[in-house]
Amino acid sequence: VQLQASGGGLVQAGGSLRLSCAASKSTGNQHAMGWFRQAAGKEREFVAAISRNGYNTRYADSVKGQFTISKDNRKNTVALQMNSLKSEDTAVYYCASKYARLMDKVTVLSDEYQYWGQGTKVTVSS
Repeated sequence: VQLQASGGGLVQAGGSLRLSCAASKSTGNQHAMGWFRQAAGKEREFVAAISRNGYNTRYADSVKGQFTISKDNRKNTVALQMNSLKSEDTAVYYCASKYARLMDKVTVLSDEYQYWGQGTKVTVSS
């Protein structure tokens, strides 16, 4: 499975961006997915995750109420809607995917993901 992330760019503080990640093959409702980010000079961190069936989500405390993750199993895509962006949201954002045996389990640990996209850069100017 190859993941292709898109939607990054330059945005002013307070603005919005929508990231999208498409899988190269049908993952349907068999994969749980997540978004991570890595700012310059920092370690990669968890942002948001969604269960295989799309019903359960989890967010990092830093983005709760600000970001929304969603999943379209028919299109094999996952999206991250980012609102009220701040300069500290500047990072390269990565989508990740893993086969999930349980329909409603959310995975937040990066080590548990099997597949990774190439990353899309988000820059928030203040």
